Amino acid sequence: MQLQLNCDIGESFGAWTMGMDAEVMPYIDQANIACGFHAGDPLVMQRTVRLALTHDVTLGAHPAYPDLVGFGRRSLSCSPDEVTAMVRYQIGALMSIAAAEGGQIRYVKPHGALYNDMMRAPEILEAVLKALADLPQPLALMAMSTVDNQALRDMAASFSVPLWLEAFADRAYDEAGFLVSRREVGAVHHDQAKIVAQAQSFATGQPIQSHSGQNMLTLEVDTLCVHGDNPESIAAVRAIREALNPSALTSSLTQGDA
Repeated sequence: MQLQLNCDIGESFGAWTMGMDAEVMPYIDQANIACGFHAGDPLVMQRTVRLALTHDVTLGAHPAYPDLVGFGRRSLSCSPDEVTAMVRYQIGALMSIAAAEGGQIRYVKPHGALYNDMMRAPEILEAVLKALADLPQPLALMAMSTVDNQALRDMAASFSVPLWLEAFADRAYDEAGFLVSRREVGAVHHDQAKIVAQAQSFATGQPIQSHSGQNMLTLEVDTLCVHGDNPESIAAVRAIREALNPSALTSSLTQGDA
């Protein structure tokens, strides 16, 4: 399929506003909606679903460890059974809200530490896949693309769960195709031209340079993660959309104004 743009969204909570959801929604294809464990609350979830449906954006669940204080970025010592249960719980909440608004969840992208743990610990990946496989409707798993996705593909296939491989336009990669830790200098790209160039490389199957500069990496990519945290990131998302698919940008903006 054509390269999609996805964004972590609906991460406000109570009186606190996070992100610029209304501004970024016209430019994306897939909304990874927080389900209450790291961010989001029932009213925010409902508003975000409505906003996404207004712009014909595909709905996705963004479950996390139960870590509101740490924004889901801290690994918790959860058993596989606990991970399966918490993912089911969060998907179920968003699925119910989406159905009430006339929408349907199509995929799941774990958030933060759960996402990273899933990519490095087979037992956590298996627990997440089990949560998806046992649902009454099939959902795809959005997971990080690396230089070798075979083990990931095999495990997803064993649960009959569709797999959408994700890359990041604004993040640096190590030699194995994993994201460089945010604690390292240069882990996050801030130059818009560099972000757009990396997005274009992913869209056309061209290699990107590893963070060390020692390797060129070619990653399989179905969907590209973008961010809508501030005016600069919104401008970068718009530039990516314009570079990848100008007609989709015009259509989305027109639809949002309707």
